[in-house]
Amino acid sequence: MTPLSTALFNPKIVSPFAPGRLFCAVPIFYECQRCTACCRWPGQVRLTEAEISRLAGHKNLSEHEFIQRFTRLRPDRQGLALQETPDGGCIFLDGDACAVQPVKPQQCRDFPNLWNFPGFGKICRAQPRELAEAEFRRRISEATGRTER
Repeated sequence: MTPLSTALFNPKIVSPFAPGRLFCAVPIFYECQRCTACCRWPGQVRLTEAEISRLAGHKNLSEHEFIQRFTRLRPDRQGLALQETPDGGCIFLDGDACAVQPVKPQQCRDFPNLWNFPGFGKICRAQPRELAEAEFRRRISEATGRTER
């Protein structure tokens, strides 16, 4: 059995795509419908240095200018997060589209398949799909840009 197939059928196994996170017991892939609900609720989108570089490049800004215009210090003071709009939405939400889709942060790419929260399905319109293991692996990699570790 591969680490992924073991993880798929044992809810106590750590995800091979996101070490440190528990993996679901059944191979259910949540197919994003681009409803942007996840972009509209308050929270924090933590950023890595590499993500800041990619986002700045995408916006044709220097990293310093990007940080000044689009980030804030995280509450734990351990790094930067994207600023939010006054209503709690993502600063890069443009109508019903992500203005930084090709370079969006990993945290955004991983939702809702590699992380979510109880009751997320009441807000998020992602469609759950039971898939065979190989297709599940392919879809997770495609959606998140991650490969098994």
